[in-house]
Amino acid sequence: MGTLRRVPVVAILVLAGVLHMCSQPAENVTVLVDSGEFSKAREIIHEQLRTESALTDSQKLLLQFELERMERIEKDFTKTEAEVREFIVQYIPDVSDADLRRWECEKSLEYKVIDGEKRYFDRAARNFFRIDPEAKKIWAEAHKDNEDGESFDLNGHISDIMNHISATGERYNNPVRMRITYSITVDADAVPAGEIVRCWIPFPRKIPERQMDIDLLSSTPAQHIITPNDLTLQRTVYLEKPAQADEKTTFSVEYEYTSYGSYVPIDPAKVQPVEKTAELAPYLEEVPPHVVYTEKLRKISEEVVGDETNPYRVAQKLFARVDAIPWASAREYSTFRNISEYCITNGHGDCGIQTLTFMTLCRMNGIPTRWQSGWEFKPPDDTMHDWGQIYFEPYGWVPMDVTYGQRETEDEALRWFYLSGMDSYRLIFNDAYSEPLYPAKIHPRSETVDSQRGEVEWRGGNLYFDQWSWDIDWEVL
Repeated sequence: MGTLRRVPVVAILVLAGVLHMCSQPAENVTVLVDSGEFSKAREIIHEQLRTESALTDSQKLLLQFELERMERIEKDFTKTEAEVREFIVQYIPDVSDADLRRWECEKSLEYKVIDGEKRYFDRAARNFFRIDPEAKKIWAEAHKDNEDGESFDLNGHISDIMNHISATGERYNNPVRMRITYSITVDADAVPAGEIVRCWIPFPRKIPERQMDIDLLSSTPAQHIITPNDLTLQRTVYLEKPAQADEKTTFSVEYEYTSYGSYVPIDPAKVQPVEKTAELAPYLEEVPPHVVYTEKLRKISEEVVGDETNPYRVAQKLFARVDAIPWASAREYSTFRNISEYCITNGHGDCGIQTLTFMTLCRMNGIPTRWQSGWEFKPPDDTMHDWGQIYFEPYGWVPMDVTYGQRETEDEALRWFYLSGMDSYRLIFNDAYSEPLYPAKIHPRSETVDSQRGEVEWRGGNLYFDQWSWDIDWEVL
């Protein structure tokens, strides 16, 4: 095994600044990419990289990533119209060409035209039955015999959290101890034999009273670097080992941690507008490319908020508006120019897309918000998940999860639990998005926004998600 290398923090921050992609390559290139003219865009980029000696290193990286972005888009958009139709006719037998065109115009069927060829998002057909209201009913009816209901009594669990704070005043309660085993397996010969494979596996952040008692039990290989908790807001365990010919390269970690539920009962009458202090200012500002106050978002904000001025009531209105946006599987975040704008334009999104949209709308209205993400567990289910935190004066920072949204209940406090509370079954890796990894990654990340699956590279380049697999096993102790 090679010697683990510590990279200076300044190098991490420089690379993060470049790959945050607040700037863009030449406008004509982005226009070509966004209009699906991939061949022309590639030709121009290769020519610029070959001939324009005045390009800065940052400009070169952005152009190179534009090439990477196109490859990633092509990997997400592989389905033909015939394949999409074949899936849909199982539930809507008389589907016509006119139906498909209408659903495309309504943004219920996601596709791109790439170099003149129409290509549908890999999960477009299944997403159609999540996005279109009538199709959603058809799907529910067809699968009603397969739905056993919610296997975990979430409302009961969060009611316990709420009742505990009412009885004791303890904001953090109902702890759950978890054991996690997480592994990454790189395909055989994805990296030349003898070359060092570098791997970052997400690792829980220590958050006072919320996520505590984090104990690493083992790692493979044994030598590792755990990101210092206060160095970057996306925490990982770094591992490396040489690739072997004809063999897969495997990394793993096992650890335990304790997660606490949290709830703050909010009295709207006590909530006041915040002052833009130095501490809160970063959470009230635009952060391109995904938190930007675009005209579409401003219009939505004006329509939803109206004349309301109480920050908590404003947040409730925005929360309800984003909660109503249909959840749908999303393509890789690194392929988006602006995630919150995409959400409003297309009218659907997954948890991270919904969270960034809610964050942006709140910030536009003077309400501080920040990102949080990792995994969520509702025994026996689990999934990667994104949520966040929101600031109400005088209560301070409280959790929020707009994807879990409003609970279906007559109890008003329980209905709005996820606007100031969080269940105990969370695993928090990230307190921000698009943060630098430690040690610094040499090549662009596979996931440029979130950090939930991990990252892998070697000196010859990044290893994208189609070159390795991940697995998580967990146990409630």
